[in-house]
Amino acid sequence: MMKRREFITLLGGAAAAWPLAARAQQPAKVPTIGFLGSGTPITAGAWVVAFAQRLRELGWIEDRTIKIDLRWAEGRNDRSGEIAAEFVRLKVDVIVTYSTEQTQIAKKATSIIPIVFALASDPVGSDLVTSLARPGGNLTGLSTQNVDLTGKRFELLREIVPSLRRLAVLFNGNNPTSMPEIGIVRTAASPLGIEVSASEILGADDIAPAIATIAKQADALFVVGDPLTFTHRTRINTLALAARLPTTYSTRGYVETGGLMSYGPNFSALFRRAADYVHKILLGAKPSDLPVEQPTSYDLIVNLTTAKALGLQIPESFLLRADEVIE
Repeated sequence: MMKRREFITLLGGAAAAWPLAARAQQPAKVPTIGFLGSGTPITAGAWVVAFAQRLRELGWIEDRTIKIDLRWAEGRNDRSGEIAAEFVRLKVDVIVTYSTEQTQIAKKATSIIPIVFALASDPVGSDLVTSLARPGGNLTGLSTQNVDLTGKRFELLREIVPSLRRLAVLFNGNNPTSMPEIGIVRTAASPLGIEVSASEILGADDIAPAIATIAKQADALFVVGDPLTFTHRTRINTLALAARLPTTYSTRGYVETGGLMSYGPNFSALFRRAADYVHKILLGAKPSDLPVEQPTSYDLIVNLTTAKALGLQIPESFLLRADEVIE
């Protein structure tokens, strides 16, 4: 017969083991990605879909093995700051961003939580990382090379508008990477005798007055890629078309809403690659050990409907080089 003391000891041991067994049966904490969307679901939803699809391909199942906390700043930096602070409070496992401005905001919010930027124009110049090969700190991701592609975009615009003599550059004054692009445009235009004027906007309300002024002093419009200009690209295109201004942009999204042409990386492809970074980090890699990567291909997109509305005859050789012609 079991003695009373032995029974109490056994019972105590079993009681102590019960919570351990219960805990063992509970699923492990599901890692959370805090996705800081600088725009809106309408302007950037397709990129999020590409990102989520790649995660599924890598074996992550939403709401089962991973959670994506998706929030939209709607082009407002103050809102981006609030979202970043909330992600820090919630202790998400990774923060994903997709613009230089929003990435800088996230960087100010935390030096501990890994941050992956799907798009950044000049990661080193804007002080997001120490170098492309060795990012250092808690950030890594993909560079869009916008600054490096500025000269090429200018050359392509001149092919379509050979009579170009006055060029306006529309840019977000809050974006630190805008000024290098403006400088490159001016350097390229000067030997050709093309005048370049810069028009700053700080918010949506500035767009109409800026383009009204541009229409009086320019033959074409060079728009610096940015969350603000992308979010309001339809308005920019509508006003530019009404003013009969040919436009050039950094990515396809601007052209599918009426812009004339774009040259730059495929953003959906970059978001898929951003998912690869998140995958590696969730498996234990450190952002500081993951080099910043660059686009592997660039797309030339032309909107033929817009060209016809502007009375422009696009050279056949140009159309043959285009990766996509929108009609």
